[in-house]
Amino acid sequence: MSLQSSRRPVPAVWLARVPQRWSSSLPMNTVVLFVPQQEAWVVERMGKFHRILEPGLNFLIPLLDRIRYVQSLKEIVINVPEQSAVTLDNVTLQIDGVLYLRVMDPYKASYGVEDPEYAVTQLAQTTMRSELGKLTLDKVFRERENLNASIVDAINQASDYWGIRCLRYEIKDIHVPPRVKESMQMQVEAERRKRATVLESEGTRESAINVAEGRKQAQILASEAEKAEQINQASGEASAILVKAQAKAEAIRVVAAALAQQNGNSAASLSVAEQYVAAFSKLAKESNTILLPSSTGDMSSMVAQAMGIYGSLSKPQPTKAASVEATAPPALQAPPPPPSPSIEYTEQEQQPSTS
Repeated sequence: MSLQSSRRPVPAVWLARVPQRWSSSLPMNTVVLFVPQQEAWVVERMGKFHRILEPGLNFLIPLLDRIRYVQSLKEIVINVPEQSAVTLDNVTLQIDGVLYLRVMDPYKASYGVEDPEYAVTQLAQTTMRSELGKLTLDKVFRERENLNASIVDAINQASDYWGIRCLRYEIKDIHVPPRVKESMQMQVEAERRKRATVLESEGTRESAINVAEGRKQAQILASEAEKAEQINQASGEASAILVKAQAKAEAIRVVAAALAQQNGNSAASLSVAEQYVAAFSKLAKESNTILLPSSTGDMSSMVAQAMGIYGSLSKPQPTKAASVEATAPPALQAPPPPPSPSIEYTEQEQQPSTS
């Protein structure tokens, strides 16, 4: 077996070049040339770099000057082909991206590299593989922005000598193996169930706390309302008692003034008799036990008895010290003072003289 036949075939994707769209078709030297805006024409004189034509009107020498390269100064978009890469946790991914770049130096872009577009594309692919090898699968999805920034920095460091600047790099699609995708889906479902359980428990806890807090506030408000009701009731009762006392005092003053007038005692006797008779008429209505005086049938004696009670109450009451002396037994009363001996002696002396 020959050495040439034992070589492994190289994938066509790695060797196939991206279609050239870096520069337009080379114009011919017509002495008078008009260069479009955002384009740079590289001119060689007798096979050596001469100058770069700026946009606008330009003049060239026929046969000696030749337009060798036409570089576009616009921002160029390049699709990076899909490639395989292995992450830090040994997961194979299929990933592609989009590259945005611009020619900053037409001279370096023309003489620094043979095919700038192909070179930048290959550099983006190799940088992508190396950066993905530093990250795990979870970090690849979470740190896409950091990954894009790292690829842009790596490309700019290498493409500085080519007169090209990479503006940004964006990852388009990331294809995960089916088994890894299934495990990721199961992990996501488990995480969602976990979060749902946690949220449900937190909701139950918050509900219990809110119910307890509501009951507490209701009890506090109920006690405060009961307290205010008792205070208002006590205040009302006190005001009522005070008003009744004032009214009774005023009635007593009016009655006293009426009794002080002429025939007041007779009017009082009539009123007491009426009340006495009305009280006897209500005896058997509220209780079964009745105490009746002996002369119930004699209305005149009943009126006389009521007037006697009224008269006893209307008499002035003795003082407390006088009543105590009057009710004290004879043994406790103070004995009378003894007679003075000097007076008795004088009287005995005077009796013989008068006789």
